[in-house]
Amino acid sequence: MKPIWWVGAAALASSGIIAAAPGVESDREVLLGMLAPLVGAMATAALVVRTWAARPEALTPLMIGAFGAKLVFFGAYVTVVLKVLAVRPLPFVISFTTYFIGLHLVEALWLQRFFAGTRQ
Repeated sequence: MKPIWWVGAAALASSGIIAAAPGVESDREVLLGMLAPLVGAMATAALVVRTWAARPEALTPLMIGAFGAKLVFFGAYVTVVLKVLAVRPLPFVISFTTYFIGLHLVEALWLQRFFAGTRQ
C-alpha cells in the first residue's frame, strides 16, 4: 500500500510545482484538476488491497461497481467545479485530463505488479 501514498505525494507535489511556476495563474484549477483523479485512484487501490486480502472472488464485482461509481463521481465533480465553483475551464480541463490519464496509468501498472506479486 505504500506505493499509492508515494503517488499521492507526487501528485500533490507536482500540482504545487506547477502552480508555483512563474506566470501560472491557474493554481486553483490545477489543484482541483488533480484532486478527483487522485481520490479515485487511491480509493480504488485501497479497495483492491482490502478485498483481495479478505475475499479475492469478490474483486471483479467490486471493480465493476467501482467503475460505475467513478463514472458518476467524476461527472458530478466536473459539473460542480465548472458550474458552481466557476473556475476557468481550459486550465481545469487540461489539469483534470492530464492527471486522470496519468494516475489511471499508474494505477493500472500498480495493479499489474500487485497481482503478479500475489500469484503463487
